[in-house]
Amino acid sequence: MQFGLFGAAQAQRGGPDVDSAAGFNDFIEYVIEAEALGFHSSFIVEHHFTGFGQVSATLNLLTWIGARTRTLRLGTAVIVLPWHNPVLLAEQAATLDLLSGGRLDFGIGKGYRHNEYVGFGIPMEEASSRFEESIDIITKSWTSTERFTFAGRHWKFADIVVEPPTIQRPHPPFWQGAGHADSIRRVAARGHNLLLDQFASMEETGRRFALYREAMQANGFGFDASQVGVARAFYVARDEAEKQAALDRRLTAQRRLHAISQRPDGNNTASIMAFSDTREASEESALYGNPDEIARKLEALQAMGVEYVLLNGGGTARENLRRFAREVMPAFRTEPGLRAAG
Repeated sequence: MQFGLFGAAQAQRGGPDVDSAAGFNDFIEYVIEAEALGFHSSFIVEHHFTGFGQVSATLNLLTWIGARTRTLRLGTAVIVLPWHNPVLLAEQAATLDLLSGGRLDFGIGKGYRHNEYVGFGIPMEEASSRFEESIDIITKSWTSTERFTFAGRHWKFADIVVEPPTIQRPHPPFWQGAGHADSIRRVAARGHNLLLDQFASMEETGRRFALYREAMQANGFGFDASQVGVARAFYVARDEAEKQAALDRRLTAQRRLHAISQRPDGNNTASIMAFSDTREASEESALYGNPDEIARKLEALQAMGVEYVLLNGGGTARENLRRFAREVMPAFRTEPGLRAAG
């Protein structure tokens, strides 16, 4: 089983005496330590207009991290394509892939927060058509060796060639965030990798995983468990009281994000919204507890076929990261079924 990170830096907000770079620098050092501890990747979000400092310039931050690391895969989870000029984005991502020696994992999605679409002045109803058109343009930008012209519903480009070329061939792997059955089938139809959210229950995660595996095989792509990244919150607790306090903090944060993501009519149908503000789902899906409790949940995921878990610590607590690497990870680097007891 492989483990990566999933999450974001947070800018410190406040008066003129506050160092607004502190949160980002702390996150960078956290990720550098994760690489040293044996983590495989770091996937970073893209969000805007939250008011409490999530990452907005994802590729910029990953470029800095790429310069400070050597083996870590550099993932986006996710770049929201409808908000970006796809050709400019293809150029920026290709530059990161080039400079990092081919370590980019290009995670993309349609977005789900209503306030972000309002902020950009883009109708949320256009999300799907903008998303699919942008994938076509970016793929063409990375694979074409000659100049090309594109005329679509949302974008038009004439006589262009995108530079620089990516190192990874035919291009960096696409990862798509998806949860609804039809969306997962569309991911598999393109042969893209799949990112599953951190909130869905174990049962629902298993259904989504199985659907993707079946769809990939049906489309003739074959299947490898490393093509699915399952996000999970994690907290290695010393005792039950510490675990419950951490769950309370998590639920408070979940409900804040749920509230800013909702549509005014309360009808946001994004799959991530179905579980994001429920304590029951949080307690079941999150990897919170002592090492044995966490291991049992990882074994349940592994029994479904999951072999790649992306961990969100809800911050940059070093001891939490170290305890997971020291007390949980080693057991899942043995052959299946040989996890040590205790």
